[in-house]
Amino acid sequence: MRYVYLLCLSLFSVLSVFSQTKVSGVVNDESGSPVPFANVIFTNSSVGTITNDDGSFYLESENNYTSLQISFVGFKSTSLDLQKSVTYDIKIILEEEASALDEVVIYQGKTSKKNNPAIDILKKIWENKRDNGIYMFDQYQYKKYEKQEFDLNTIDSSLINSRIFKGMEFIFEETDTNNITGKTYLPIFINEAVSRVYGNNETNQKKETLIGNKNSGFSDNQTLIAFIKDLYKEYNVYDNYLKFFDKSFVSPLSTTGVGVYNYVLADSSYIDNKWCYKIVYYPRHKNELTFKGDFWVNDTTWAIKRIKLAATKSANINWIRDIYIEQDFEVLNDSIFLITRDHFMSDFSFQKKEDARGVYGKRTTLYDEYSFNIDKGEAFYNNNREQYIDQVYHRDSTFWEQNRLEALNKDERKVYDMLDTLKTVRAFQRLYNIGSILASGYVEFDNFDFGPIFSTFGYNDVEGIRVRAGGRTYFGRNDPWRIEGYTAYGFKDNKFKYGLAGKLLVDERSRLILSGGNRRDIEQLGASLTNTNDVLGRSLASSSLITVGSNTSLTDINLSTLALEIEPLKNLEVRVGGSFRTLQSASDQFSLDYYTNEARTETASEIKQTEISTMITYSPGRKTTGYGVERILINEGDFPRLFLNYGVGVKDVFNSDFEYERLQFYYRHPWQLGGVGKLTTTIEAGKTFGDVPLGLLNVVPGNQTLFSIYGSYPLLDFYEFVTDTYTSIHIEHNFNGRFFGRIPLLRDLNLREIVAVRAVSGTISDSNQALNASYSNPVLMAPSDKPYWSYSVGVGNIFRVFRLDFHFRGNYFENPGARKFGVTGSFGFYF
Repeated sequence: MRYVYLLCLSLFSVLSVFSQTKVSGVVNDESGSPVPFANVIFTNSSVGTITNDDGSFYLESENNYTSLQISFVGFKSTSLDLQKSVTYDIKIILEEEASALDEVVIYQGKTSKKNNPAIDILKKIWENKRDNGIYMFDQYQYKKYEKQEFDLNTIDSSLINSRIFKGMEFIFEETDTNNITGKTYLPIFINEAVSRVYGNNETNQKKETLIGNKNSGFSDNQTLIAFIKDLYKEYNVYDNYLKFFDKSFVSPLSTTGVGVYNYVLADSSYIDNKWCYKIVYYPRHKNELTFKGDFWVNDTTWAIKRIKLAATKSANINWIRDIYIEQDFEVLNDSIFLITRDHFMSDFSFQKKEDARGVYGKRTTLYDEYSFNIDKGEAFYNNNREQYIDQVYHRDSTFWEQNRLEALNKDERKVYDMLDTLKTVRAFQRLYNIGSILASGYVEFDNFDFGPIFSTFGYNDVEGIRVRAGGRTYFGRNDPWRIEGYTAYGFKDNKFKYGLAGKLLVDERSRLILSGGNRRDIEQLGASLTNTNDVLGRSLASSSLITVGSNTSLTDINLSTLALEIEPLKNLEVRVGGSFRTLQSASDQFSLDYYTNEARTETASEIKQTEISTMITYSPGRKTTGYGVERILINEGDFPRLFLNYGVGVKDVFNSDFEYERLQFYYRHPWQLGGVGKLTTTIEAGKTFGDVPLGLLNVVPGNQTLFSIYGSYPLLDFYEFVTDTYTSIHIEHNFNGRFFGRIPLLRDLNLREIVAVRAVSGTISDSNQALNASYSNPVLMAPSDKPYWSYSVGVGNIFRVFRLDFHFRGNYFENPGARKFGVTGSFGFYF
């Protein structure tokens, strides 16, 4: 995410759109209350819109119109003459009417589900529901052109004259108004991409080949491009739910739509020589993830010809003030339709107030040159690994003239010239540097990044206040090698710590990587059930500023690793490595001691262990960017992950103490459940074969911090349960405000309900118990009689950035110091 947050700070230019008629205002009833979802159109035209939840509207057309027509069932229709081509802030009052209007006009409130011609047409759409035409053939291919833009909106004199833009005032020389919202805006970024897309429906394989990419600012920035593409991922309006920004919106074409939307038959007309009906829809309830808008449907194929979707203002989604979608289709025959144009616009803003500043994100995708049943062969799809080709990002003007499916206007072309000027402005460089630090956590120098700065301070009972400084080499986002390290100092134990690691990309095609490193530090072992030998990793439990009770159960670890990893198939990684570690207690109040003889008369405090492990990770659906030794994850938390680890402890190599075998399995899967939210399930299982001391056993991860740590048990203390065989399950469901949104006093707060259940069962053998030489801290105990379990209820989206979880212990209340109830919290920026 090195440059994602720089969009709003680093690129500026000018775009001018010439429209002939612009109108904005608000529609109220006689009591002054807003009339949401009223129909506003230019008289004698099909150009119109629907008022928002607050009765406001904006309407624009390239043609000249002299009057407006406003209608809503239950009210008298009214016309309003326009004295000027640009008229803002019109106040319109609708008078109530006792007699019902014609049912073709917009209904007031909830429309009838019976004898409604719009719903009769909707049922026809369901009966003839079809897949996109590309899935009606064995193979398909097409050309795709994407244009992505970001615009700074709500430009006013206070922004232009603010100190932040001192020295960059020239970028505001020309602004215009958005034809959807009517707000002033200034383009700040544009990206163009041309691709060839190939698919085989028989084998369910797909391949997209980028043949050209151009953007204002970073000509080869795959990271920025990938984040934008994932932000505006493709969707199918015929699906019941449309997923945007990790939220599932109910489609107006959904088979459950009748219970969610009001539908009205509003018009009929010819579109491309096909007779079509216009259906207007709007939501039945506030605060749900729904749209308002209209669609045109053909009267014989019942296929959608054109559709518009605008997210309602009350939708429970953060940082997004508006979402607007337009799609056009080409209907080939009764069973085949092809999408030809898709336009998606969102308005990012910290506030939902209309006068708050924000950033428009716009993506326009055009599809052309469809062809079918051309078999490319299985080998073509198997070679689907992303590769960086420098030429793709440096295409000449001739290429773009030939491959653009929609020409840039003269003002869009200016965006490409503006950044070259901005790069020479000192004020812009300051903004860029600040954005870079916030985005990556690193301070950039020539070929070296200092940080991460967010890990500079920490605290625990052994080290006291801990300070840390580190950095990494950075020559470019596709570096074939990278070295990073850190040093830290604890003011209580008066000791320095350090870590140093390096990676080398040996082969780009197979992603063969050689890595190794050494770390000497204080760590909280057992912070997770499934462990990997991450040289520079450190858990929050080791550095949390506030904890529940004291935490002296920390370990002094000296870890060295050497590994070779490869990616034989996309998102399938195999890692074979060796490690050597020494472990000893970092506190005299915590013991890792073990017996060294059968008579249990001699003990050792230090564990020396050599281990060889094979790790297999499979992450279907994972999206990454970059082609160097390190890649950036694009869709974190949005794909399943399977992990299998087989480790062997080797005795007497480097004076290693123990011989054992270890098997671990981890499976995490997020499930989007449409209108009821997101379910995340995690299953872990493992077993250690052989006798090992406490430092090598599997500790059920407790959590004595006040922070919510996924995968941990928040009411367990560190080392409360220790196992050599375990099975764990964690189920968490976020309802995304489905219930809070129905409660009047809570509805406007956009809170979200979260429930979770955790359970773990495990055993520890008698021989491993006997090996332990500690009688007080800790006392080895496993949840063997019955699974330990707890449950929690949480409230998310508090002030849009905070989450509180309330935890309740299910059993094992007899354990010493058992906590029955606890509260944890977390911060995060989520849509």
